[in-house]
Amino acid sequence: MTTRILPAVGDADAARSVITLLSQLPATEPAAPVGDSTQLVDTLARLAADSLDELPEVVLVHERIGPVPALELIREVALRFPAVGVVLITGDAGPGLFSAAMDAGARGLVTLPLGYEELAHRVQAAAQWAAGVRRHLGGGAELVAGPGGTVVTVTGAKGGVGTTLTAVHLALAAAASGRNTALVDLDLQAGDVASYLDVQFRRSLADLAAITDISPRVLADAVFGHESGLALLLAPAEGERGEEVTDRSARGIVGALRSRYELVVVDCGSQMHGANAAAIEMADVALLVTTPDVVAVRGAKRVVRLWDRLQIRKAEETVTVVNRYGRGTEIQPALIRRITGTRVAGTTVPAAFKELQRVVDTGRLHELDARSTVKHALWALAAELELVKPAEPAARGARGGGLRGDRGAIGRQRRRRGAGTGPRTEGAG
Repeated sequence: MTTRILPAVGDADAARSVITLLSQLPATEPAAPVGDSTQLVDTLARLAADSLDELPEVVLVHERIGPVPALELIREVALRFPAVGVVLITGDAGPGLFSAAMDAGARGLVTLPLGYEELAHRVQAAAQWAAGVRRHLGGGAELVAGPGGTVVTVTGAKGGVGTTLTAVHLALAAAASGRNTALVDLDLQAGDVASYLDVQFRRSLADLAAITDISPRVLADAVFGHESGLALLLAPAEGERGEEVTDRSARGIVGALRSRYELVVVDCGSQMHGANAAAIEMADVALLVTTPDVVAVRGAKRVVRLWDRLQIRKAEETVTVVNRYGRGTEIQPALIRRITGTRVAGTTVPAAFKELQRVVDTGRLHELDARSTVKHALWALAAELELVKPAEPAARGARGGGLRGDRGAIGRQRRRRGAGTGPRTEGAG
């Protein structure tokens, strides 16, 4: 049996050294190295979407990989692709790192400088473990190919553009179609999901922040079951507790939700911090909500450039949603696409705040009238993004029929990939 190995090494010289040594191992097939954490996860997700058999048996993660730290990357790979054996390449052979790597899900460590015998032994052990897991799964690709549920993040170009409105109704549309859906409020200091859905619940994201291994029972204790059918994980009521939710804890929380729910919608607000940056990087679909005005579009461009500089998300992997759109609007979606360099959803959300005022004021956003043009547009957007099941009637009413200039590209992007707002300004109008 040939062992397929995928190295994740950022430094070019280190990558050449690893490949040279791997090529000497018997019955191995090393792939071209990937240069960062995002490329590694994307590559594995693309392979898993085709078949379990397409995944490499072993992934080597170099300690200096970035932008996600090596241990956090190992944890994510282990959670999303459990049939892959992960080995850490490190210069630290101490018991502390060994224990941390094992806790993260690594199957072994190889110390620098690399030696043939040690590398061969660790690769063989990891490959045997991966083969055992795959036998246990019985070749059922669906158990791994989905790497858990789909994660969709919703971020605002600035405050008040309709971020929470969009996130809530995308989640409601998915839940109404029969998908097991979680809605997460990651706007840590100004989250309004609880206010918009008339919820008073004492548990929040902050209660999970210090937990390294989130079990299904612990997660269930922190999640609120809403009357709409959504599972809610709320922002802390005390804004200062938002600092407890780090990028590392956010990865663990989103990963735990992804393993339990078909769809996880994350309201990231409009202020960037480590936690929502981690969620956006992990997302299968990253939405950026803007209104068609100069200030908001400039904000959208600023966000896209920030994500690119921090290697969180590429512009072409971001989908912009235009809220409060009218035919007479001077700034059209095509112009927004050119300015931001992002994809633009074919479905736009109309400016109709009067439809929203009653449900916003009463905190009953889930009771928005079925005849509302805003609701029709947002549920059509959910269908365009393939968040609802195919039989859902919202899919038949979708306007715009896909991305402008690339029909169906959002769904293909989702399959390949595997920051606050107030109630008086949120939403269309």
